[in-house]
Amino acid sequence: MTKIFAYAIRKDEEPFLNEWKEAHKDVEVDYTDQLLTPETAKLAKGADGVVVYQQLDYTAETLQALADAGVTKMSLRNVGVDNIDMDKAKELGFEITNVPVYSPNAIAEHAAIQAARVLRQDKVTDLKMANRDLRWAPNIGREVRDQVVGVVGTGHIGQVFMKIMEGFGAKVIAFDIFHNPELEKKGYYVDSLDELFEKADVISLHVPDVPANVHMINDESIKKMKDGVVIVNVSRGPLVDTDAVIRGLDSGKIFGFVMDTYEGEVGVFNEDWKGKEFPDARLADLIDRPNVLVTPHTAFYTTHAVRNMVVKAFDNNYAMVEGKEPETPVKLG
Repeated sequence: MTKIFAYAIRKDEEPFLNEWKEAHKDVEVDYTDQLLTPETAKLAKGADGVVVYQQLDYTAETLQALADAGVTKMSLRNVGVDNIDMDKAKELGFEITNVPVYSPNAIAEHAAIQAARVLRQDKVTDLKMANRDLRWAPNIGREVRDQVVGVVGTGHIGQVFMKIMEGFGAKVIAFDIFHNPELEKKGYYVDSLDELFEKADVISLHVPDVPANVHMINDESIKKMKDGVVIVNVSRGPLVDTDAVIRGLDSGKIFGFVMDTYEGEVGVFNEDWKGKEFPDARLADLIDRPNVLVTPHTAFYTTHAVRNMVVKAFDNNYAMVEGKEPETPVKLG
């Protein structure tokens, strides 16, 4: 009987895992809430494939331990594969899949809602309301329709974000090294990233964490932006030089910052720090700022998205185990 073992299954994922199990009675499914590590790899012994999700690196040691347990078919429940030691995976003969599209709307909606909240200074108003201060001034808002919204990256998520912003009435411009033909026909693209920085009132990032994109938001790029710019990062933490953004916030150059991903988030996000010493003073400073909205990598976190992540990952793994072509294989280099 085919067996699939899953790592780091959360309570909110269990209903969808059970839904998949019910539809595949010929497959034995077992799981743990623990992450995949060199130590936990042995839990998969006897399985034909594993389904995983984690922010920790899939190191050479972890992959070797999984291979030693007899498993080299691994399906990620998420998009990113930059934390996998691809050379080791290739050496060991791994087959890997991911879920590149699980709900663009979830992430785009979050980016749009948070951007609008920053423009309306909602966090300031919420704090005032909590203290029973019902005066309006001085936190007057800006309307989305009055903004030029610059979208960096026009893949699935970027395109949904563009539609939402246009629904508000904003003028949308975009930059991507790979032009979408339909968007190009409609004249969305500017010629360079610098041009987008110079023209946009709101800048939203929707690109992957690859070396060329690391710290694309930095001191020099911020200097090129309009005074009072709003920056939105719900994509990958390393796209933003956090210290440069803090300097921009301190100077007033940046009006507001939306941050769902953070370059130091591993081991900090998705943990309860109540009653404990908070481990990151810089992050604490950002959380406390009235013009910064921080969420702990939850833009994706909807029932629609989580169901797709679980079901599609299991579908992929089952296909590999059965010797069939999975829907979304990852090229190992």
